[in-house]
Amino acid sequence: MLTITPKINQAIILASQLHLDKFRKGVEDKPIPYIVHPFSVAFITARYTNDEDTIVAALLHDVLEDVKKEKYSDEDLIKDFGQKIYNIIREDSETKDANITKKEELATWVARKTETIKHLKGHSQASLIVCAADKINNLQSLVNGLKKYGNSYYKNFNAPEPKKEKYLWYFGGILKELKQNLNNKIVDELKEIYQRFNNC
Repeated sequence: MLTITPKINQAIILASQLHLDKFRKGVEDKPIPYIVHPFSVAFITARYTNDEDTIVAALLHDVLEDVKKEKYSDEDLIKDFGQKIYNIIREDSETKDANITKKEELATWVARKTETIKHLKGHSQASLIVCAADKINNLQSLVNGLKKYGNSYYKNFNAPEPKKEKYLWYFGGILKELKQNLNNKIVDELKEIYQRFNNC
């Protein structure tokens, strides 16, 4: 169960502010505020660890990757939450400029995802738990969207064609590395949702 400590409450407020004007990809009818994703990742994380710093990192896991540095920098994160939480989030963040265009994001997709998979071996257990929770929520969203809209749902996402095969490759690579490097039952949940996605 997730306990809202002062530090977790601080992270909830900050994440809500930094993701205020963003929305989840793939929504056809009603936009879903992006903050739903970090909250979901934190709730999933809290099912598998009660470590406060790991849960805070789950709430803020997209900040370094998706928020422009002039709005909130690496230094701001270290000052507000300390080096340990920063390290967890940095390990889980792609090397991606928040100012990147959609065209550039598509062109670099395979290279970025390859690097993400490759570097999981050296990550901390806390970072790997957050990674697993993030991928569980992303796959849940994909499965739900595909059930509701069919294959047309893929048009909302930036992976190169064929998109399903690219996502199977990427999430499959993540799952393989987590099986080898993460000692936590969250891997079983990721395996189950990956199989459901494969069957869509």
